[in-house]
Amino acid sequence: MEQGGNLEVAEKVAPRHRRPQRVSTPMIVGLAVVVALVACGLTIALTSGGESDGNNTAKPKPSVSIDPDNPLSGKTFYVNPQNPAAQNYRQLKNAGNTADAEQLNKIASRPIAEWLASDDGQTTERVTALAAEADKAGQTAVMTVYFVPDRDCGQYSSGGAADAASYKTYIDEISTGLTGHDAVIVLEPDAIAHTLDGCITDEGQIKERLGLLTYALTTLKKNPEVRVYVDAGNASWIKDLDRMVAALKQVGVNQADGFALNVSNFETTDASVDYGNQLSDALEGEHFVIDTSRNGNGPYTETTDDQKWCNPPGRALGTPPTSDTGIPKVDAFLWVKQPGDSDGACRDGEPAAGQWWPEYALSLAKAST
Repeated sequence: MEQGGNLEVAEKVAPRHRRPQRVSTPMIVGLAVVVALVACGLTIALTSGGESDGNNTAKPKPSVSIDPDNPLSGKTFYVNPQNPAAQNYRQLKNAGNTADAEQLNKIASRPIAEWLASDDGQTTERVTALAAEADKAGQTAVMTVYFVPDRDCGQYSSGGAADAASYKTYIDEISTGLTGHDAVIVLEPDAIAHTLDGCITDEGQIKERLGLLTYALTTLKKNPEVRVYVDAGNASWIKDLDRMVAALKQVGVNQADGFALNVSNFETTDASVDYGNQLSDALEGEHFVIDTSRNGNGPYTETTDDQKWCNPPGRALGTPPTSDTGIPKVDAFLWVKQPGDSDGACRDGEPAAGQWWPEYALSLAKAST
């Protein structure tokens, strides 16, 4: 992947149990008010960020968002206590480095997508375990499917399935693992954009790739509680909107829940919303999600080289993940990219794509509020 990404799904973690909570009289009254307002056709959005306990296990505060047009409305996303940031946080805290631990907790306490990007023969089991852990936490898992053949055009995150048949089997295994669970899927970052930017030029390969995306979309959507957003690049990439719209239609974006923007990139939220609205208008109002994981300071503009997207300095964490964006057609701000994972070994001494890089993670956290 040109922008890099996590290359492994987190290992299965021990279940967490929650105590039953009594509902107080004021809470009952509050719920009655919400119901009354819904009956009147009003929209309510009440959100707050999550907290972290001593074990860095997220304790999300209640989120109520009543928006019938947003399929993610009211959802809180899964915070995996075993993600690299959480593990690093505990290491720092145990070592007495409370200052850096506090900074890193800005990442560790947030929901971040798990990348399905390799096949070890345990795909169904891994997906089931992840979705089940999210269920037990009362949350929704976010996953990024990143396994299309010849992904990233042989660049830093090259790889993917060996062939079309292997890819379809992989998708089938993911779909089986999601049976009975809800989830949000970001489908194949860069896959469409690379068929439009000259990276993939063979017409047969382009046709096969778009067909595989259609297969993935329709297969995953057989699960009624799974929401799928097809990747559509970012605001500075494919400027010819007509070509992107045509490719999205060919894939069958109308069968999805929408499209995804800015995955692993740094474009501002405003720029992403503008770009997304233009695509949406041409797609009969399709909704979209935006990766805000590292766009707090926007894109790196102090260089003209083609590496400005790869581990650029001076970037910051963006808006925390939420399904209550306050923006029509924007179903969620997500952290699709794991902040702190390298985009690739694009300069001397930089880690390989998808490798956890504590120093870069801290720089992102310290630059954010």
